[in-house]
Amino acid sequence: MNFNLKNKYALVCGSTSGIGKATAFLLAEEGAKITLVARNEDKLKQVCAELPNANLHDYIVADFSNPNDLQNKLETYCTTQHGFHILVNNTGGPAAGPIYSATLDAFEIAFTQHLKCNHILVQTLAPFMKEVNYGRIINVISTSVKQPIDGLGVSNTIRGAVASWSKTLSNELGEFGITVNNVLPGSTATQRLFDIFKDTARITGQTEAEIIEESAKSIPVHRFATPEEIANAIVFLASELASYINGINLPVDGGRIKSL
Repeated sequence: MNFNLKNKYALVCGSTSGIGKATAFLLAEEGAKITLVARNEDKLKQVCAELPNANLHDYIVADFSNPNDLQNKLETYCTTQHGFHILVNNTGGPAAGPIYSATLDAFEIAFTQHLKCNHILVQTLAPFMKEVNYGRIINVISTSVKQPIDGLGVSNTIRGAVASWSKTLSNELGEFGITVNNVLPGSTATQRLFDIFKDTARITGQTEAEIIEESAKSIPVHRFATPEEIANAIVFLASELASYINGINLPVDGGRIKSL
């Protein structure tokens, strides 16, 4: 199967670790030219140097807690360098905790880092996508869009907002050859997941090993996803093969979600 991503430019957010890093590698393997986005320049340099055909790729240092800075850097890059055919919106999740005790600041921070920055990215990149009649916007969200996850109150709320925003965009941009889809990872072996397990152990008194075992057994396939397994779905949606897939929420969760 040929994903035909040669000469496609892809912007991948949160790309120094986990799902974002795995996605950048797979896109590069399929011929895309990658621009990494994250806040840690040392890690960006390291990942950029490790990518296949490293000389074809670059990065932007940006902190999603500062949307104005993100917008300025994106506009400068697109003016002086090139636009993008592919956008992968991928931002680390809000801190764990029940929704009832969440502060207003927690919601505002999550709204800024997820929905607001996603919107800045789309508004900056979509004009080029319209011009070339090709665009793939893939938002990495969570299965909580379909089934809220206990103990992730702010995350559940913000992820749902991003899903609705994304579906609305898909209706507005489809006529320009731009598709907008969401990938919903289930439990994936990333630092984010193990940080949540550590917090759960502290609160419940269970050991981390017990929590990991219970969590894995709750998934029909009895294991966590690898970041690469999530990246496979993202890269397919970024390709020409997915040209008639638009406005969907795609769970990649080993069957964890109970709904049809």
